[in-house]
Amino acid sequence: MVKNIAIRGAVLHVYHQKTGKESPTLIFLHDSLGCIELWRDFPAALGNSTNCNVLVYDRQGYGKSTPFTAEGRDTNYLETEADILSLLMRQCDIKKAILFGHSDGGSIALIAAAKYPSDIIGVITEGAHIFVEDITLNGIRGAVQAYQTTNLKQRLQKYHGDKTDAVFDAWTKTWLADTFKSWNIEFFLPQIQCPVLVIQGEADEYGSIAQVNGIVEQVTGDARKLMIPSTGHTPHKEASAIVLEHATLFIKSLTAS
Repeated sequence: MVKNIAIRGAVLHVYHQKTGKESPTLIFLHDSLGCIELWRDFPAALGNSTNCNVLVYDRQGYGKSTPFTAEGRDTNYLETEADILSLLMRQCDIKKAILFGHSDGGSIALIAAAKYPSDIIGVITEGAHIFVEDITLNGIRGAVQAYQTTNLKQRLQKYHGDKTDAVFDAWTKTWLADTFKSWNIEFFLPQIQCPVLVIQGEADEYGSIAQVNGIVEQVTGDARKLMIPSTGHTPHKEASAIVLEHATLFIKSLTAS
């Protein structure tokens, strides 16, 4: 079911598929340029393989949700998104969730698990960041060049329409700002008590294995890592079969009665 939900003055575009009243809900949190459509068929495939409910949504500013506010975003924007996720879960009557977050979405998932532990029974991250690295900033600078010299903008316009420049600037200008260099969410990690699966491509152009190890070593709950060879920043697209297999096993370990 597709619906629009108003939260904090914004209208979020939401897809919510319920397969069973007692099943947990897989909530998919997109990356800094993503939206519902860019997940393709991966959420449905993982929902089917685990018999879980599925919720995917466009955060404010992205896809078919309302644009960013004029104030823009601050250094704590990912924590703000974790709070909005909690409000969305309440409006959708979700009491037991497993979060699957990609890049920015992975960071949001970690913060949400730390702040709202009673609602979240597991977290899967892909290419999540917990601090700023040079490899990340260099990757973003490369994306800026591509936006200016290739058809990247035109490809993104298919999904974000006239919000495309705002989406791209919100990512690149925030992360490349001098004030963002000290951003760090490691202090949240010891508060995460649920199991965590940390996925990253060995050729991720936006983060090193230090991000993965930092998460695995600092969360309180059970944590495991999956490094995928010859794979970049988007494992669920580049190595979908591997991610689907391991994510399915992880989720079934959480839901086994």
